[in-house]
Amino acid sequence: MNERAVARSRALDVSGLPTIVFGHRSLMWWGTLGVMAIEGTVFALAVMAYFYLRSHQETWPISSNPPDLLWGIVNTVILVVSVFPAIMAQKAGEKLNLRGVQFWLVVSVLFGVGFTIVRGFEFATLNVRWDSSAYGSVVWLLMGLHTTHIVTDLLDTIVLTVLFFKGPLDGKRYVDVSENSFYWYFVVAAWIPIWLVVYWGARTL
Repeated sequence: MNERAVARSRALDVSGLPTIVFGHRSLMWWGTLGVMAIEGTVFALAVMAYFYLRSHQETWPISSNPPDLLWGIVNTVILVVSVFPAIMAQKAGEKLNLRGVQFWLVVSVLFGVGFTIVRGFEFATLNVRWDSSAYGSVVWLLMGLHTTHIVTDLLDTIVLTVLFFKGPLDGKRYVDVSENSFYWYFVVAAWIPIWLVVYWGARTL
């Protein structure tokens, strides 16, 4: 084999490349980012629908009281604090730290379950039915969209937790943990403007 062929063979050798990567070097990261862009657009359109309907009404809310603040505030605190275990799970995953991933995934699941339970109290204190008026429909739409994302990511976190305790495991599962946390940050960030619209939009406009 001549020198040119040897050089070409070395140039095509990918055996030294890492088998797993995190962050923007991962295709999963870009896929998750794309999903967040699409879903963020859906959230934005729902918020725009709220203000469009509001602009066509003399009184807002329509024939109902604004949502009670207590459970919305409690859930917002839970959701914001839940970012910490998500960060720790991501860091443990990127270090391939099995015990750390197991612990922080369990904590993340507990936060997700707690949030979902409190969300039930939120729905009960919106003070409006989904079919009672345009106001009720758009408020339930906003809450329903966000709840769907919470439940979906919670189920994903539960599946990951089971896999990390039961196996089988490979390096790609640690990438899944990192991307799961990345998506959770989006869910938390999306809630802040929705919370302001649902709970304060009916009080300040």
